[in-house]
Amino acid sequence: MTETGATTTSSDSAISDQNDAAAPDRTPFGARTMGLLLVVLGGIGFVASFALAWEKYLAFVEPERTASCSINLFVTCSAAMDSGQGALLGFPNPYLGVAAFPVVITTGVMLLLGTRLPRWYWLSLLAGTVLGQALVFFLMWTSFYEIVALCPYCMVVWTIMWPLLWYQIVRGVQSGDLRVGAGLRDAIVGNHAIILIIGYVAAAAWLMLAVGGDLVASF
Repeated sequence: MTETGATTTSSDSAISDQNDAAAPDRTPFGARTMGLLLVVLGGIGFVASFALAWEKYLAFVEPERTASCSINLFVTCSAAMDSGQGALLGFPNPYLGVAAFPVVITTGVMLLLGTRLPRWYWLSLLAGTVLGQALVFFLMWTSFYEIVALCPYCMVVWTIMWPLLWYQIVRGVQSGDLRVGAGLRDAIVGNHAIILIIGYVAAAAWLMLAVGGDLVASF
């Protein structure tokens, strides 16, 4: 009787171990969806950054040229490109996106191919994204209160940076790469979509309070 019980316990343990090994990344959307998210967001960010970098090059070659992303005097890329904030490190800011977003895209492709990335890689990617989001906040502030103009291509990058950052946080919390208490983990993962929407609403409210009148008057 003891031998039978021991055998059953051993068998159950082996089955449990197999299930744990076969389990996918514990995210609310799955590793493949995370990969697709990174590819799409990284691709959009790269295209917008490259387009702005190209406009900067064309403006250098032909100073009198009107940028293709200039809709009116308020919604224009020219004001941002010509400002000191447009080249914080001594070169145009879009070059940062041209260099960084391919890393995001490559990470997404690796996930889609089934690659399991180590914790240090995810934390490094998250740290880079946090720095990118901090830069976005700074550029939003200067656009609203110093330049007082909106750059369409810049706004595309602003739009994709928030979900890029947020879903890395969600993935890190759920997988254990970011160690938090069980209650906070459940709150973040269970409400990830609501928090994403709140972030967008807050950004839109900030924009409208800061320059909403100028934006409406420009059309």
